[in-house]
Amino acid sequence: MLSYWFCFVLMVYLFLISLLSFFFGVYFLLNDIVYFFEYELFMFNSVQFVMTLLFDWISLIFMGLVIFISSLIIYYSEDYMSGDLFFDRFIILVLLFVFSMVFMILSPNLISILLGWDGLGLVSYCLVVYYQNINSFNSGMITALSNRVGDSMLLMSISWLFSYGSWNYFMYVDFFFINFDFNLISLLIIIASLTKSAQLPFSAWLPLAMAAPTPVSSLVHSSTLVTAGVYLLIRFNPLYVDGYFSSFLMFISLITMFMAGVCANFEFDLSKIIAFSTLSQLGLMMFILSFGCIYLAYFHLLVHALFKASLFMCSGGIIHNFNNCQDIRFLGNLLIQMPLICVCIIISSLCLCGIPFLSGFYSKDLILDSFSMGWSSVFSYLFLYISAGLTVSYSIRLIYYLMISDFCFSSFHCCFDISWIMLFTISLMVGFSVFGGCFLMWVLFPSPYLVLLPFYMKLMILFFCFSGVLVGYYVGIYNMNDLMLNYYFKGVFMFFGNMWFLPFFSVSVSYYFLKSGFVINVVDYGWFELLGGQGFSLIIFCFSKFNQFIQNSIFNLFLILIFIWFFFLFFF
Repeated sequence: MLSYWFCFVLMVYLFLISLLSFFFGVYFLLNDIVYFFEYELFMFNSVQFVMTLLFDWISLIFMGLVIFISSLIIYYSEDYMSGDLFFDRFIILVLLFVFSMVFMILSPNLISILLGWDGLGLVSYCLVVYYQNINSFNSGMITALSNRVGDSMLLMSISWLFSYGSWNYFMYVDFFFINFDFNLISLLIIIASLTKSAQLPFSAWLPLAMAAPTPVSSLVHSSTLVTAGVYLLIRFNPLYVDGYFSSFLMFISLITMFMAGVCANFEFDLSKIIAFSTLSQLGLMMFILSFGCIYLAYFHLLVHALFKASLFMCSGGIIHNFNNCQDIRFLGNLLIQMPLICVCIIISSLCLCGIPFLSGFYSKDLILDSFSMGWSSVFSYLFLYISAGLTVSYSIRLIYYLMISDFCFSSFHCCFDISWIMLFTISLMVGFSVFGGCFLMWVLFPSPYLVLLPFYMKLMILFFCFSGVLVGYYVGIYNMNDLMLNYYFKGVFMFFGNMWFLPFFSVSVSYYFLKSGFVINVVDYGWFELLGGQGFSLIIFCFSKFNQFIQNSIFNLFLILIFIWFFFLFFF
């Protein structure tokens, strides 16, 4: 098993690489530098198969953030996964995951993007089924099958671009506008991004992927897998901005935000509540992308990765301390027993809510103000602000259940703050969550934004935030167990507590597709074989038998021919 010092050295090595990548990204941003490396592998029928790498400030800063979070996750896992027999395998899978994400970030070529994209899907499946039980296996199958839809869309876009001679998407953007190819490739790329970022109707796999170990959830659901779709749309932004697909993307993201916020207020699983919050923030990123604010979405992507990773790490510490219990109805009054972890959870949740001068405030407030300044419909305006209020609601509800409510676990269970390794990584991540927002805003937006809004529109944000605080507090105070068992409200709780029945829909669709595999299997053993190798073999066998029959009966045939000859000679 890997030693403690190996994990520490690996963490330091990755941390230094992340700092180097981040500083290079800032240098490229300030000096407007872009490096494009292209190496031709071979050429086939005037189509160049090349390996390309794009180094600009967007890819370098995002790559630095991913490697930084991965370094802390690896060091955090040294203590969290200390009793695991296959810890070496776990670290290798995490490193493969990071390598796939870095490969996808640096690739402007659809072929190399697909390699990193498929690597993310394959390694994420291996990590989701890491705990070998039936729940992990089912979750891994839903995750893999949902992501395969996006993989097929990328394959179709690659095949469609075959006639253009290259797969470097930015080379043909200027020629695609008002074109059938433009519309088709835009649709394929958007669907691929929706599947990887778990937007409707592909949202079921994200909470189910919580079957993976908590360090994996911190990595997958904060800065890598689920943000790959958003990053792809940031790169492909000329394909859908100012078109019909922007309205489609806006509608899908708004419904996803609203659904995730409502379902998080009905959920009692600690990890799934944070997963729903990730789903809500992904919807916010997709929404602001559809609105045309590319750099705002990128800014919120970076900030969200910081405080969401700290939230997952804190929840992992609580679950680890409570013998894998994740029901928040049993976890109460932790502020006295685990004060440091509780302070970190409160700070991360306040960052998620967008409390002023924390990291989430700089991105979310700017997003809401920028959207309010532009053109919008009443539907999108209300759904965006209601979803922002629901974010505050489930965050306050989670804080109430963990800090204020009664402790309902075993009376003899002793709670205490976890080991110094986990506390060190969590504290470092929380520190970056607090100060990362203002620092990134100073770097990415050196000139200030001028936001001019009426007084009542500025107060709209505060109104929905305070409404969310009241709703979350009263939902936490009143025990809903009796209401959940009520005959009239049972269906409502089942509908909202099961993601609007999306998991059942996903399982049913996957079941029928897998069931059709038996039909294809019968076809493979049926007329496919008769027209293929088995049929050809049968024809040759029949000719061989006929030839053998002729050769064995050649003497009898000769006698018969002689008899017929004498017969005709005698009578005619």
